[in-house]
Amino acid sequence: MKNLIKTTILALSLVVSSVTFAQDRMANNVDNNSTIHLQGYSPVSYLDLGIAQKGLKEFKSVHEKITYYFTSAEQKVTFDKNPNKYKPQYGGFCAFGTYAGAKFRPDPNKFIIKGGKYFLFLYDLNLDAQQLWLNEKKHTKLVAGADKNWKKLSKTFN
Repeated sequence: MKNLIKTTILALSLVVSSVTFAQDRMANNVDNNSTIHLQGYSPVSYLDLGIAQKGLKEFKSVHEKITYYFTSAEQKVTFDKNPNKYKPQYGGFCAFGTYAGAKFRPDPNKFIIKGGKYFLFLYDLNLDAQQLWLNEKKHTKLVAGADKNWKKLSKTFN
């Protein structure tokens, strides 16, 4: 009987942890088979410097089970003081895609900063989502639509 209870508790723990991990993966654009966010780019570089810079493995932090890389120890300290300030909009998925109702992995070099937040965008040979967003000239309207869609999208794999 004791073994049955232990086995049941262990099984339930595994189910709860896998569901929690799946939710983290649904709401955050992380690399496959890891929890590295922003394709290894530094969230502090985006927001504080206005540039996209690849972080280094030796300067990393884990916040809410998601791994972030930084370019220096100073950036790591800055992030650790206020990690929520540095989280990308829409879990790091393409902002225009979120507005349109879908999740797309962005190009880490395509982003805009507005209102103390940063938004990432898809870019490939056929589509420059950042340019589409900027051409609309209605940032507030686009954010409102993306925010509304994100409530559902953050709970799905796509």
